[in-house]
Amino acid sequence: MANEEDDPVVQEIDVYLAKSLAEKLYLFQYPVRPASMTYDDIPHLSAKIKPKQQKVELEMAIDTLNPNYCRSKGEQIALNVDGACADETSTYSSKLMDKQTFCSSQTTSNTSRYAAALYRQGELHLTPLHGILQLRPSFSYLDKADAKHREREAANEAGDSSQDEAEEDVKQITVRFSRPESEQARQRRVQSYEFLQKKHAEEPWVHLHYYGLRDSRSEHERQYLLCPGSSGVENTELVKSPSEYLMMLMPPSQEEEKDKPVAPSNVLSMAQLRTLPLADQIKILMKNVKVMPFANLMSLLGPSVDSVAVLRGIQKVAMLVQGNWVVKSDILYPKDSSSPHSGVPAEVLCRGRDFVMWKFTQSRWVVRKEVATVTKLCAEDVKDFLEHMAVVRINKGWEFVLPYDGEFIRKHPDVVQRQHMLWTGIQAKLEKVYNLVKEAMPKKPDGQSGPARLVSGDQRVQVAKTKAQQNHALLERELQRRKEQTQPSSVLPGVRIKEEPVSEEGEEEEEQEAEEPMDTSPSGGLNSRLANGLPAGRAAGGDSFNGHPPPGCASTPVARELRAFVEATFQRQFVLTLSELKRLFNLHLASLPPGHTLFSGISDRMLQDTVLAAGCKQILVPFPPQTAASPDEQKVFALWESGDMSDQHRQVLLEIFSKNYRVRRNMIQSRLTQECGEDLSKQEVDKVLKDCCVSYGGMWYLKGTVQS
Repeated sequence: MANEEDDPVVQEIDVYLAKSLAEKLYLFQYPVRPASMTYDDIPHLSAKIKPKQQKVELEMAIDTLNPNYCRSKGEQIALNVDGACADETSTYSSKLMDKQTFCSSQTTSNTSRYAAALYRQGELHLTPLHGILQLRPSFSYLDKADAKHREREAANEAGDSSQDEAEEDVKQITVRFSRPESEQARQRRVQSYEFLQKKHAEEPWVHLHYYGLRDSRSEHERQYLLCPGSSGVENTELVKSPSEYLMMLMPPSQEEEKDKPVAPSNVLSMAQLRTLPLADQIKILMKNVKVMPFANLMSLLGPSVDSVAVLRGIQKVAMLVQGNWVVKSDILYPKDSSSPHSGVPAEVLCRGRDFVMWKFTQSRWVVRKEVATVTKLCAEDVKDFLEHMAVVRINKGWEFVLPYDGEFIRKHPDVVQRQHMLWTGIQAKLEKVYNLVKEAMPKKPDGQSGPARLVSGDQRVQVAKTKAQQNHALLERELQRRKEQTQPSSVLPGVRIKEEPVSEEGEEEEEQEAEEPMDTSPSGGLNSRLANGLPAGRAAGGDSFNGHPPPGCASTPVARELRAFVEATFQRQFVLTLSELKRLFNLHLASLPPGHTLFSGISDRMLQDTVLAAGCKQILVPFPPQTAASPDEQKVFALWESGDMSDQHRQVLLEIFSKNYRVRRNMIQSRLTQECGEDLSKQEVDKVLKDCCVSYGGMWYLKGTVQS
């Protein structure tokens, strides 16, 4: 007791278990380097992995300009490895040892005792490690140098001896057939060291993409280290009722278990099902039923279950189709599985089933022959897909098995909006894989809208004209105010702000864009500009979108939230294309709680106006005529003034890229020196390039504009 009083509890910290990356998280242990240098500062040239062996190889660049680097030794090593003639197979194409390879080895086979911890806002989030790999320098280039040396010696000896030796006589070859291998001999051969080494060498390398510490993809993946149920609603594994806790302490005796009837291994009673965590209950139910309304799911889980937790759990294992939940394809066809009918891998099956689900979001009916033609799958696989979620009607096709659930759509508009965003991304992937023609595809973005009324194009144009005529004076004042806010007093001659002419048609388009949600699809907005894609009632017109004033009213909660997001985003990344900005905005929406004000809808125009009002400018980059960039990827915005010492350097750099699509470093260096003085250091140039540009093929591009 005395020891406890001398050592009081200073703070209690809640601990959460995050499992999003439990099967994917690896810890890499690098060689020791100076504390001032991080591996994010070293250019990663390439990375590849053998997943089955848990083996990784990384190539990192060596700073050949460092005063501690011995250039003569680097040239000698490159000469020994590649010889005097450099070709495509050369290890060091620059005739200088300018890169180093690191190869991994497992430190321990049992990693169940280790976890990665993230401390945030008084909470400790733990993620189990799947593997721990130590990276050590690889000296395989020395083996290559030795092999080159032996080849040269063999060639010299063969050249000397060939002058004295006559041509050998033709010899007779006897062909022998080996005996059939016995089972014992085969087992010995399979367990031998040579066979295992050969199997390891046959496993193909999987090339990886490296993302730096401050990259947006890294920030997105880092969020998975946080437990999504930290509020206590979804953390059901650590929260048990008194009866469940008692059952864990005192399980039923073995005699009682023997008296129970033996059930099939894939069948669980409702009593057994409710002893599992909520996420597992939802997954098992959806995997067996495949299609279910939300009300039926709640009735099966019991009245004491929180509907908010069920909504979060169902979105992890199912997709919303016509107001009903359909189990995801990767749940039915897990990785490394195949079709029992045709042997097609699970990835192809998931893609084909997603196409069928997407077709049902467009219509109540699907034709089996059309699905088989597009997916190129056998008739049995297509029939399995349709039987999961539809019933056949003679001379009509396959009809979705459940009626449209309009009640769920009305009660949960935020869930509908998230599902719409997911379906938009899936649709873009299907268009790319199956080469679908956009003009021939249905104009309805998802099945959540159900039997909403259809509005013809002529009617929409007429409504827009009427509104534009009624609010002509208001629009002119609003446009004038925007020009005064966004047009700076002094602009560099090479940087122009893109302005759109105002006419009667322009006013009509502005009115329509104010009523329509932001196009967040990767394909450039195939179906996002239709009111029919939203639930009935939200598509109905008004002078504002979803009950919010026009974008110019910065005093509204929506405008303030959007302005805060834009300012925070551009403080981290100084240059963004409109496409990348919308992708980051979608990730931001996915992290917000249900019912947040930003779920009410943001148009493209409102997002761009907010960017300009936040102190950013649009850079008119002269893209080449043959560019594959979409219109959203050609709209480039940059933060003009951030308040730091690099503002002047960044403005000169942006002026350069307003006249050139790609630039060499020496041109940037000379222009910065000319504009900012001779005292400009290499570190300052590197900083402004790292903030705004990327290097590809020896040239520098603005971020997001390079097309590989």
